[in-house]
Amino acid sequence: MTNVMSTNINLFEFPEPTMISVNGIELEVFEAGKQNKGKPIVLCHGFPEHAFSWRHQIPILVKAGYHVIVPNQRGYGKSSRPTEVTDYDIEHLTADLVALLNHYGYKDATFIGHDWGANIVWNLTLLHPKRVNKVINLALPYQERGEKPWIEFMEEVFGEDFYFVHFNRQQGVADAILDKNTGQFLRNLFRKNIPPVPPEPGMLMINLARAEKPLGQPIMDESELAVFVSAFESSGFTGAINWYRNLDRNWHLLADVNPIIQQPTLMIYGNRDMIPKFERLAEFVPNVDVVSLDCGHWIQQELPEETNQAILKWLEQH
Repeated sequence: MTNVMSTNINLFEFPEPTMISVNGIELEVFEAGKQNKGKPIVLCHGFPEHAFSWRHQIPILVKAGYHVIVPNQRGYGKSSRPTEVTDYDIEHLTADLVALLNHYGYKDATFIGHDWGANIVWNLTLLHPKRVNKVINLALPYQERGEKPWIEFMEEVFGEDFYFVHFNRQQGVADAILDKNTGQFLRNLFRKNIPPVPPEPGMLMINLARAEKPLGQPIMDESELAVFVSAFESSGFTGAINWYRNLDRNWHLLADVNPIIQQPTLMIYGNRDMIPKFERLAEFVPNVDVVSLDCGHWIQQELPEETNQAILKWLEQH
């Protein structure tokens, strides 16, 4: 997969992938800045995304002197898609990243995560603190482990149609609908400046897959969207959705883990994102700096230059 685009630095060609064996699976990894070996930074995508979601950040980070490593995590792209649901729990997902560091011979690295990728980075830092030197997360703040397992809690608060709950309680239903409507679903999802409208009855992701007319404006052009569509037409959505199906399992796995993150951390919020800010973030991440940008959920794709400036400025200070 090669995609050429203009950036404010130069004409950038998205890296060709390499298949790397780690942790009993294969990951499709996009790498840039090999000349900067010794200064690794790992970028972790969210749902339903792809390594390509970091296309605007890769050339900037290479120019800043980083060895940039961008995996399609398990279940995504051409990376392995194990059939067992439990193979997508937090222990497996974080162990993939640890094994990736081992592959490159790195003791630790700076990790950047967006959405589900941010969740993986938060938990990687809890489970393997010596492998993470700095954290930069977008959209999803640290999630405090409450008294009830996640899906049980969400079902009580948001109901059975909330997509986290639906993915768990009606396994296979959403997968089939998203697989059948891949292009329409992704075109309707990757939007910005969406007008405030009351939520429709039913499950959000299924509604998006079936909606014939998208709201707001696209965050990318058709050639960029085609990269995502092609990847999911090949992989399907089940592997990606299986991350959600381990939320309660993850809750149990994290029961005895120290919940405090000491690493220097940057949290980037989108002010128009539906995900709320975590007002007690500094209690769990005492060395955190917070930046808020005027955008929705797809932060690094909606406002790439502003995101890059925030990341580079913070990295220079740390």
